[in-house]
Amino acid sequence: MPLNKDTSTIAWIGTGVMGVPMAGHLMDGGWKVVVYNRTKAKAEPLLERGAQWADTPGEAAAQADVVFTIVGFPHDVRSIYLDAGGIMERARPGTILVDMTTSDPVLAVEIAEKAAARGLQALDCPVSGGEIGAKEARLSIMGGGDEQAFEQVRPLLELMGKKIVRHGGPGKGQYAKLANQILLAGQMVSVAEALVFARAVGLDEDKAFESLGAGAGAGYSFQTFWPKMVNGDNKPGFYVRHFIKDMDLALNESERLRLFTPALGLARLLYDRVVELGGEDLGTQAIYLALKDVG
Repeated sequence: MPLNKDTSTIAWIGTGVMGVPMAGHLMDGGWKVVVYNRTKAKAEPLLERGAQWADTPGEAAAQADVVFTIVGFPHDVRSIYLDAGGIMERARPGTILVDMTTSDPVLAVEIAEKAAARGLQALDCPVSGGEIGAKEARLSIMGGGDEQAFEQVRPLLELMGKKIVRHGGPGKGQYAKLANQILLAGQMVSVAEALVFARAVGLDEDKAFESLGAGAGAGYSFQTFWPKMVNGDNKPGFYVRHFIKDMDLALNESERLRLFTPALGLARLLYDRVVELGGEDLGTQAIYLALKDVG
């Protein structure tokens, strides 16, 4: 059945730094939203705007035609979907489940298979773009799962993202996101290293930003994180602890496939150092802290 703003309900589970603005865009688009989060206070911005509250993920799912989830870790995804009384058990046949967490591709396949057995459709649609991309509705959304279900929810995804690509069947969205995180890991190391070098040789940081930003090495990570590193702004748009989770997923898959990913491995070690310095809940740009006093 086609989705309809007058009759359809969207469940949104997970109201962190990205979940709140993403759900907010659905509300701006005129959709009725019911929300759940482990800490209700974090859902208040949506509740104040008219979203309804559910006491459990299963309760939210039971009311919905589409269920969106964006939580922290794969074990959180497994819990909200597969625990007794959870999303899988309570969702009505025909409901489309859309997990936007960066999670384990194998788990995404498992959820899709169990959903199909219950007359549901499950998509894995992780995102890239961080808090800024979420707020500005310009995320890159990487999809995996049934094509018809994906196209059915595309209008909803378009309210949150600017680039929406289905990569194949279940798990393929997660694989695409892990490739993205491998790319990002190397870039974060490079930006931090370049700033350490620029400061060591006495370059003016603003002039360096101007020149390097017009060069072949520039890109989103440089443009976004160089100024933050220069200013010591480690406010999280994407937490170090979540990036470590993503890198571990990518490393595990790389090991399973017998792939050599040295840049990813180096970045992972440097982020361990950030955690040792107390930076687990800082933004990913805090990798600079692991490099600035070395040598």
